Amino acid sequence: MNKILVATEKPFAQIAVDGIKKAAEDGGMEVVLLEKYTEKAQLLAAVADADALIIRSDKVDNEVFDAAKKLKIVVRAGAGYDNVDLAAATAHGVVVMNTPGQNSNAVAELVFGMLVYAVRNFYNGKAGTELKGKKLGILAYGNVGRRVAHIAKGFDMDVYAYDAYCPASAIEADGVKAVSGQDELFSTCDIVSLHIPATAETRQSINYALVNKMPKGGILINTARKEVINEAELLKLMAERTDLKYITDIMPDADADFRALEGRYFSTPKKMGAQTAEANVNAGVAAARQIVAFFNEGCTRFQVNK
Repeated sequence: MNKILVATEKPFAQIAVDGIKKAAEDGGMEVVLLEKYTEKAQLLAAVADADALIIRSDKVDNEVFDAAKKLKIVVRAGAGYDNVDLAAATAHGVVVMNTPGQNSNAVAELVFGMLVYAVRNFYNGKAGTELKGKKLGILAYGNVGRRVAHIAKGFDMDVYAYDAYCPASAIEADGVKAVSGQDELFSTCDIVSLHIPATAETRQSINYALVNKMPKGGILINTARKEVINEAELLKLMAERTDLKYITDIMPDADADFRALEGRYFSTPKKMGAQTAEANVNAGVAAARQIVAFFNEGCTRFQVNK
């Protein structure tokens, strides 16, 4: 019987754990839990006899793969997978998957929760503005970007998007205006919502020159990855342009410096995008089902280290 280790420093909700166990057992596999672990050594010991591994934001590097002699597959319960060393996984013959789309609605709803908070001046009692009629730019038109566009239409916003890997025709088919590049997106839109992954190409790409193209009163919202922001340059720009706001669910390294920009910055204490009961269950159960399909059917549909 194949053993699935669920290793989560930040555990799944119990309802999600129950769903993971049921999906695994229905597929003839067993589940072992390692929750709230505090030392890497605990993970290294637990993974030693695991055939499969489900993680959330937990880091899986070469040392983990070295310790996991039987490991065949790692599934990151969520869309991003920059916490897994893909090169090391490939070198060890381990398949890595994510669970795209399972957290999309949770992240998209959070975008608008924080946006309303921001345009109403963080509920400080002073008059704010409305989202209706504002131009919203979506950078990366994947599962989350599409949900953001859908919700934005309910606010009567004017929606634009750019994605280097999504044809303009697909964007336009959703009733969203496709632009030619990042520069046009930032110079056109009052609000820009980031949904790009952290890659060699995107790290620190959201910089002084790009954000400075935003119109007066611009709002930048990041529910993607901290690494895509050039924090030093964004701080410099916001010090010069007191009309700009930055809101995020990923606390920057320079959080204290950003907080000095009173009334123009907000960050949640920890990443909140997938923190709903529904997303928790969706991603966890999807991870278990993908592992079952991998072992029982040879399915590698969501493999990311090809």
